[in-house]
Amino acid sequence: MEDATSTNPQSLGFTDKLKSWLSWSWTYICAVWFAMVLTMIYVLRSPLKLQDTLTSASVFLNTLTPKFYVALTGTSSLISGLILIFEWWYFRKYGTSFIEQVSVSHLRPLLGGVESSSTTGLFSSVNGEAEPRPSVSECKVWRNPLNLFRGAEYSRYTWVTGKEPLTYYDMNLSAQDHQTFFTGDTQQIKAEDTVMQKAWRERNPQARIRAAYQAIEMNHECAAAYVLLAEEEATTITEAERLFKQALRSAGKDINLLVYIKRRLAMCARKLGRIKEAVKMMRDLMKEFPLLGMLNIHENLLEALLELQAYADVQAVLAKYDDISLPKSATICYTSALLKARAVSEKFSPEAASRRGLSTAEMNAVEAIHRAVEFNPHVPKYLLEMKSLILPPEHILKRGDSEAVAYAFFHLQHWKRAEGALNLLHCTWEGTFRIIPYPLEKGHLFYPYPGCTETADRELLPTFHEVSVYPKKELPFFILFTAGLCSFTAMLAMLTHQFPELMGVFVKAFFSTLFTPLGFFADKMESFMPSSFWHQLTRI
Repeated sequence: MEDATSTNPQSLGFTDKLKSWLSWSWTYICAVWFAMVLTMIYVLRSPLKLQDTLTSASVFLNTLTPKFYVALTGTSSLISGLILIFEWWYFRKYGTSFIEQVSVSHLRPLLGGVESSSTTGLFSSVNGEAEPRPSVSECKVWRNPLNLFRGAEYSRYTWVTGKEPLTYYDMNLSAQDHQTFFTGDTQQIKAEDTVMQKAWRERNPQARIRAAYQAIEMNHECAAAYVLLAEEEATTITEAERLFKQALRSAGKDINLLVYIKRRLAMCARKLGRIKEAVKMMRDLMKEFPLLGMLNIHENLLEALLELQAYADVQAVLAKYDDISLPKSATICYTSALLKARAVSEKFSPEAASRRGLSTAEMNAVEAIHRAVEFNPHVPKYLLEMKSLILPPEHILKRGDSEAVAYAFFHLQHWKRAEGALNLLHCTWEGTFRIIPYPLEKGHLFYPYPGCTETADRELLPTFHEVSVYPKKELPFFILFTAGLCSFTAMLAMLTHQFPELMGVFVKAFFSTLFTPLGFFADKMESFMPSSFWHQLTRI
């Protein structure tokens, strides 16, 4: 038994070597086969009457008028132009080439180009055994800590502009969150809880509101129903706050409900200008439930403290949460950069810095900006107002465009309040990309930038928003190819129409030059091989 197991790796190694040798020799075998086919065609040119066929084809082509060639090249230009337009539209919408996508997904498996799953799904451990690769949730979607109120904010935007600021995918994620938060103990589920579970799944807002009122009729102490009305029916923050207070009185000991309601009450106080009260409520909430750091309540606290310009308190919060062992966010990284930039930005001058060099404080500020930009490279364009802002989604993708929109929507005012901070950001943020290795196979301070952010951001952000993509994708080959083909055929059509005789001479000279190597090769073949051998082959 031991001998069998010991010889197994050797047999596997021989099989792998055989496969690699066959794959290496396949290219050369195809080339030899192609050369043999060409040789046989030349040998059998007399029985196949290839000479007569070529003569009749040349006579037919000589009888064609220049109008035919104009129509031919013009039609080719039109078709390639339509393909180019479609490819460009598909690339702008989905970020990839349609032809390449079809080739990879359909033609590649038919040609045997399937990647080995052993290299992507497994990796070798220290002792040489194969272990499953741990799945990395690079594109995990998170609840936006500062998400707006649907009735009091998102709906008002829809009434004014006629545009929907939330996608169905985003709202569906929120429905799943609410069902998870507010379901409670499934063994003691009540009739009103069943109604609310269906209410969160309803796609129509009015149906959700009707279900909430139905649950309140069943039980006047149904806190989840008041939460839904505060989120979706209340058209002002004041009205939403009143309903949340009613929900708080009915919440009982349900921790999920208590945390959610208290947090939204703190956000109501922040929006109504009672910022110190909001800060106190957030601090009390973090002390009461210290294990709920995953809800990122500290990001709400940071924004409120920045509004109070309590920068020492902001630094204290950052000292606790900007730790190497804790997950980062745009709020953490860019707030840290803002504090360091604020210390030097008022007297910062690019011309003076280029003459004397950067001081230690300025260097720290620039490094903090580079760190923030590496984490999320989409934020600076919104802070510098190079891209227009939209309402933030209810869910964000860390390091993605959705997180950048959410951060800039709430923090742009804080950057503007710090004199010179945006100027320092404008002068230094693009220098980050000279530090990051290309093609991003390694990160500098963080993990390599994930390649799946664009797809997730397109699901989270509305269609009228132009999603920011990093790194910028190069144009696919087929777009460049169809653009060149369209331009070339259009030029041929124009030249043939304007100069028919000259183009005829040019085409004849081109083809005679093209077939000269073939004639040279045929003459060498006839001189190399004896005539009797060719005669016997033709007889066969």
